[in-house]
Amino acid sequence: MTHRPDIRPLTLFADKPVYVVGLGASGMAAAHGLRAGGAKVLCWDDNQATRDKALAQGFNIDDPATSSHLEEAAALVLAPGIPLTHPAPHPAVLAAQTAGIEILGDIELLFRAQPKARYVGITGTNGKSTTTALVGHILRQGGVDVAIGGNLGIPALTLPNAAVYVLEMSSYQLELTPSAMFDIAVLLNITPDHLDRHGDLNGYIQAKMRILRPRDADSLAIIGIDEPHSASIADQLMKDGRAISRIAHTTQPVADMIDDGQCPALAGDHGKQNAAAAFAIAQALGLSQESILEGLRSFPGLAHRQERIATLDGVTFINDSKATNAESAARALSAFDGIYWIAGGKGKDGGYGALDAYLTRVRHAFLIGDAAATMADWIGNRVPTTLSGTLETAIGAAFQMARTEPSAGPVILSPACASFDQFRNFEVRGDAFRDLVLALPANSRTVFSTREAA
Repeated sequence: MTHRPDIRPLTLFADKPVYVVGLGASGMAAAHGLRAGGAKVLCWDDNQATRDKALAQGFNIDDPATSSHLEEAAALVLAPGIPLTHPAPHPAVLAAQTAGIEILGDIELLFRAQPKARYVGITGTNGKSTTTALVGHILRQGGVDVAIGGNLGIPALTLPNAAVYVLEMSSYQLELTPSAMFDIAVLLNITPDHLDRHGDLNGYIQAKMRILRPRDADSLAIIGIDEPHSASIADQLMKDGRAISRIAHTTQPVADMIDDGQCPALAGDHGKQNAAAAFAIAQALGLSQESILEGLRSFPGLAHRQERIATLDGVTFINDSKATNAESAARALSAFDGIYWIAGGKGKDGGYGALDAYLTRVRHAFLIGDAAATMADWIGNRVPTTLSGTLETAIGAAFQMARTEPSAGPVILSPACASFDQFRNFEVRGDAFRDLVLALPANSRTVFSTREAA
């Protein structure tokens, strides 16, 4: 039985039994940290192969839904992917609630282990990953001792000790964070998403609003006002007398910088909103305006979020595979003109109406996956359309068309759909796009490296 050196020991529940349910990256980080801190860790996952992996690492396996020992537990640590309320609580959740056992997530464990640090929490339907990475970049450039993680893909309990933690927070994670922990809380925007996990839009909004609970009298809320739901929340907080910074895609001084092309990784109105939020956070943490603006200019961007892959024979390819809903894809289409748009996959509820206003920016649509026919019906005769079926076919056809047309815009993969019909997740889909683009034959090529290590 060995302790993973990348995970902090958590002494919160020393000598006490604790259940960890959901043994993905964040769950296993919690299990290792709790065990290293002296807790008696009991693990469970509905997947037998995953349980076997935990067993091989020396963990005891016990299903809390049927265990006679649950009432002895100090807490149940739940992975964010496991339903807490909707569409139905997981059996382990019901058992813990019946037994009166506290249910929490890994972000809560970090906060309890490092209560003297400052915490910045960033949420929103779209843009939270980019904003989190951008803030981390600006603060590092400005000499701040910072660690970034959370929903960004870096389990919170693997982060090093830091003076400031910048955490991307999903609605699932917020439900599992009972403490009001954020010194600076950011709500970028709210559009319908994950409704199956929250019951309805109001349930989703209430989950997002949990980030805004003030840690103390000095806590700051930064809220986007580019869409009505978050704008309404901002208005209410101001009426309540809460310290608040309102940000929008027109917020200065960042909007003009982006319009002038000084920040290539932050194109379009969405990039301006992300930059405005990052500016407000960094300013609240004491950085100078000059330092913040330099950080904005040097930010290289994130993989799968409007990531420039290459320019081949004058045609630029952009990987926006993270755009798994219409609102997110609209942000990409709003940033460019003359677009050769690759879209489709596994369709989501809500349709594609958020993209209607941006179809004039699309020169040709190449549709893939299960949703191709549905998207073609929605587009109608507004944009020339090809039912490509697969990503490889779409990329080849888009390249051949774009390289022969004057004033060609970029080829953008911005699917407005989930990936699960053809790919395991959006990252795999984006990596496939990158590999296929770089394999295209071309007379001239410029390859961009825009991925920033966390």
